[in-house]
Amino acid sequence: MAPLTHPEWNQETGGLEVAKAFADQIRGKKVLITGVSPESIGSSIALSIASQAPALVILASRTRSKLEEVVKSIKDAYPDVKVEIVLLDLMSQESVKSAAKEISQLTDRLDLIINNAALMTLQRQTTKEGLESQFGANHIGHFLLTNLLIPQLLSAAASSTPGATRVINLSSFGHRLSPIRFSDYNLEKRNEHVPEEERHGPLPEGFAEATTNGYNGWVAYGQAKTANVLFSVGLNEKLGPKGVKSYAVHPGAIWTGLVRGLGTDGEAALRNVCDFWKNHDQGAATVLVAALDPALNEQKGVFLNDCQMYDAAPYATDLKLAERLWTLSETLVQPHLKL
Repeated sequence: MAPLTHPEWNQETGGLEVAKAFADQIRGKKVLITGVSPESIGSSIALSIASQAPALVILASRTRSKLEEVVKSIKDAYPDVKVEIVLLDLMSQESVKSAAKEISQLTDRLDLIINNAALMTLQRQTTKEGLESQFGANHIGHFLLTNLLIPQLLSAAASSTPGATRVINLSSFGHRLSPIRFSDYNLEKRNEHVPEEERHGPLPEGFAEATTNGYNGWVAYGQAKTANVLFSVGLNEKLGPKGVKSYAVHPGAIWTGLVRGLGTDGEAALRNVCDFWKNHDQGAATVLVAALDPALNEQKGVFLNDCQMYDAAPYATDLKLAERLWTLSETLVQPHLKL
């Protein structure tokens, strides 16, 4: 792996430190961040970016009161920064379409899209369209939103250094739990009933039992996080020649609202496989390296961990699988995305 600008950075590096180091890459930029609430990675990402005089920060999430609380914290610290909020429910494609329209009215360019929002659940839930919730919200919702905002990305790329305009997808080491189940993306079949290349391998202790009515939320989460990486691969293939790059990130193990629905057993299983827990500022750091490091204007892989490049599972970076996922995703967002 080719080294990035700061090879000394690691799991303890903080987001504010990264933002200060790459201040020139933030100043005057227009940034969209999804999944923002108080005391979260999203709010830490937003505060770090706001510290270095961006032209506009758009925060998109489900709950207005939580968004307003984050806006207040930004304004208290950096009163001159322009911040806008947009309501976005990734469980509803109609909401995604409405949010994209509102964002496009706020700005004709976006230098950075940081797809940070995520859902983790061990109980079967579905989106408004009937998709398994983790795949539907974590991937399909962001796929639709990003595609609807491609004109804004290309507008930014047209007047920027090639590769400086980026889409960052928050993935996880959880992607190693499962490839994409193209034949069963709603996870309705047992593992042995899907094609061999779509099956998950042995699961860590405590992960295999987390099933309800045949549904394993850990496997569903793994599939969604694999989709996040493959989405970046697909974006690079389609938009890379036009000056837009995409990277996927494992932000680290961070105790956030994301894990509030796991229950006691789920929390215990997660704690068993994570040996270093980051605070929110440290959780923002790798995201910001992926978004800002000028060394990444030239493609150097697609996945980052602890502020450096890292190898994702082969099935998460396979171009043919990325193209297959893109085609499936397009099918699942019709008619909201006119192709």
